[in-house]
Amino acid sequence: MRRFLHSLIIVCVAALLGSTCFAQEKSAAKPRARDLGVPFDGTPGPLNAITDVAGVTVGHTTLISGEGKLEVGKGPVRTGVTAVFPRGKDVDDAEVFAGWWSLNGNGEMTGTTWVEESGILNGPVMITNTHSVGVVRDAVIQWTVAHRKVGPDDDWWSLPVVAETWDGWLNDINGFHVKPEHVFHAIDSSQGGPVEEGAVGGGTGMICNGFKGGIGTSSRKLSVKDGGYTVGVLVQCNFGSRENLRVAGIPVGREIPGEDPYGFAPGDMAERGSIIVIVATDAPLLPHQLKRLARRVSLGLGRDGSISGNSSGDIFIAFSTANSAAAAVDHTVDLKMVPNDLLNPIFKATVEATEESVINAMIAAHSMTGIDNHHASALPHDQLRAILKKYNRLNQ
Repeated sequence: MRRFLHSLIIVCVAALLGSTCFAQEKSAAKPRARDLGVPFDGTPGPLNAITDVAGVTVGHTTLISGEGKLEVGKGPVRTGVTAVFPRGKDVDDAEVFAGWWSLNGNGEMTGTTWVEESGILNGPVMITNTHSVGVVRDAVIQWTVAHRKVGPDDDWWSLPVVAETWDGWLNDINGFHVKPEHVFHAIDSSQGGPVEEGAVGGGTGMICNGFKGGIGTSSRKLSVKDGGYTVGVLVQCNFGSRENLRVAGIPVGREIPGEDPYGFAPGDMAERGSIIVIVATDAPLLPHQLKRLARRVSLGLGRDGSISGNSSGDIFIAFSTANSAAAAVDHTVDLKMVPNDLLNPIFKATVEATEESVINAMIAAHSMTGIDNHHASALPHDQLRAILKKYNRLNQ
């Protein structure tokens, strides 16, 4: 069934942002992969989104302005910021167990050395473009200092988790258009419920598997027998090549005429994108188990055709909203843990939701023209359906 999402009204605020614009929200229908009849394994949650995990919130700021020839510092601008909170922006006790993993390291996710050391994620996971990681990181600290309750005796510090993919084919990436106020807007607008997908937030200028990419999400609800847990995934996809793209196991990219936006590039430069993946679950998992969960993202990307090329930054983080007292500092904590022998259904859910999240991002994304009239075409829905039908893989 088609659900209602949030589309964008681009509003210029000259007093704050010059000619740059940010996104406000308006209800509008956007198709998703299942709406088009794409078959996937597993049972999604009610929203089929990372926000099916109770407490998780998502917010975007989308920056789109200008057209034509690149003028560094002026545009065209095709970029933004996405914020994902494990327990929402208004929760002071926000720490959760987490684990991260890099499939290929040509990218950045700040704060991960402390996640590795402590097993704790404190605050949001932010996603933006490659050259805006610094400003987003600093702005998260500013927002946190202004909004979190910090005792007078606390020696308070912060190591925000900020990840990136490269949008320089469509966006004036060296113009540094992401500002602190854009980060604040993404954080302050984060909410549960349906999640905006496609060319929004940090995914605004991204390209995926030779077509327009961006933000995508999906979820899986486990059976009562398997614990009844929920696993949700959100991706910012900017990876892959058209010739490798697979949808529901079918080599769709090879069936649709046209060249990759990067098709001119020699060798592995054609596989020059990246992907950031966030996995959320309410299953009580410890940090070492969450790292195992993050590794399983790779298998979902493989189903979509990824080879994790040399120039691709494929970096994943997983967290659990269970064990709410995980970061207590003044007493011994009693924890719950799913036994390792019962993890297979959670692994399976992660693989399935990752696969679907990427395709949802591509289905939702619209064609976009950016700097110097560089163009990325959306995955054509009618051709996709025709190809799946040809291979008897279309859900009618």
